[in-house]
Amino acid sequence: MTAHSTEDPGLRPNCLSFPDVMAQSVALVAPTLTAALNAPLAFASAGNGAWFAYLIATIGLILVGLNINHFARRHASAGALYVYVARGLNSTAGILCGWALTLAYLFVAGAEFGGFAHYANIVLTEFDLQMPSFLLGTICIGIAWYYAYTDIQLSAVLMLIIEILAVGFILVVAFLLLAKQGFRPDIDQLTLAGVSPSGISLGMVIAVFSFVGFESATTLGDEAKSPARSIPRSLIWSTALVGTFFIFICYTEVLGFRGLETPLNESAAPLNILSSLAGVELMGVGLTMGIAFSCFSCALASINASARIAYALARHSFFPTPLGEAHTQNKTPHVAVTLSALIVFLVAGSMSLFGIDDILIYSYLGTISTYGFLLAYILVSIAAPVYLAQQGELRQHHVVISLLAGFCMLIPVAGSLYPVPAFPFNIFPYLFLLYLAAGGWLFLTLRHRSQIAENLERDYEARQNILEG
Repeated sequence: MTAHSTEDPGLRPNCLSFPDVMAQSVALVAPTLTAALNAPLAFASAGNGAWFAYLIATIGLILVGLNINHFARRHASAGALYVYVARGLNSTAGILCGWALTLAYLFVAGAEFGGFAHYANIVLTEFDLQMPSFLLGTICIGIAWYYAYTDIQLSAVLMLIIEILAVGFILVVAFLLLAKQGFRPDIDQLTLAGVSPSGISLGMVIAVFSFVGFESATTLGDEAKSPARSIPRSLIWSTALVGTFFIFICYTEVLGFRGLETPLNESAAPLNILSSLAGVELMGVGLTMGIAFSCFSCALASINASARIAYALARHSFFPTPLGEAHTQNKTPHVAVTLSALIVFLVAGSMSLFGIDDILIYSYLGTISTYGFLLAYILVSIAAPVYLAQQGELRQHHVVISLLAGFCMLIPVAGSLYPVPAFPFNIFPYLFLLYLAAGGWLFLTLRHRSQIAENLERDYEARQNILEG
């Protein structure tokens, strides 16, 4: 048994519809931030092939989603992804996956502390106002904590509305720009003029980074309606739709900046420039406001996800028992939510108080978090064919999908190590490895680790029987 009795209220079951579940994945991916920050970075490496780098990344992440779905159709819980890895490989690999995802989600929320402060101040500047970044970031995390603590349904609806509006603004500008240019195809992009394989490879590093967090819908396994259907559908649909948006907006941005004095990758506000080119300059402020709200939405999704991973790890007896408690009325993991928000505030707030620029906070914490996601994607891609073999269901195409998914995820890993990036990015992979080693040491020194392994196995079997029943 786990460390909690059947009298524990648990999380609120059957309360999230398919759109609510998909909102979690889309909000954590934060597509508007790719339009503002990541697409220009991909262009810097891949040039006219930036859209193609996003196409390959989209295919790679869909393959990862297919690997996850072998488990998601059979099991649903708050800690689903690390439970999947434990079931396919072993409890040590599973706990390391959960440990890595905890850091990943927390640091994404910390990155959005800086992102929200940066874009909120840009909006305030339009009204001749400015606020301290520390205060703006604190407001962002504080409101996110409130919604995460209060009601997962309210959180999901809020995230869905924010992302629809933010992406909608960007799509309107993009279509107006294409219309103004007569919808003529950009032959240089479509023929990959001047693009090298190494450029595509480096562009893929940024492209894959843009998708991290798409799997966070799996953390809603206890709360989703028909989780065996809604979560697998969410993983594939969110990746496909967001990937299509990435490809389209990347193509449009490169086309829009064609012939301008300032190249896309050197523009401080590419979406504002595109608004001017499209003849709707006033929409620039709306776009910036949309990006700021998207940062908040991403922070909220990250706190929701990190709290549920911590909640599950506590109920499997790895984290302290109080983290596995649910609020008696709200039925949210209120202790884990509060601790998650506090850690985010302490990490990102300290960086802000020490004078680190908002965008650097976003960049530093976002980069470190990516290693946690990539480890989880690689582990689950290895675990899937192993699990299918155990069930006697392994087919040749399963192995091919697993190998291709793992290969696509190794590209950004290799790209972050060579060529050696500038300081401090060159030490981030090793800091993550130290964190991972600390988690492994902690697990191996626990006297009750055999009980944790039994809890993981029993939880998987019990929930699988519920879904199949």
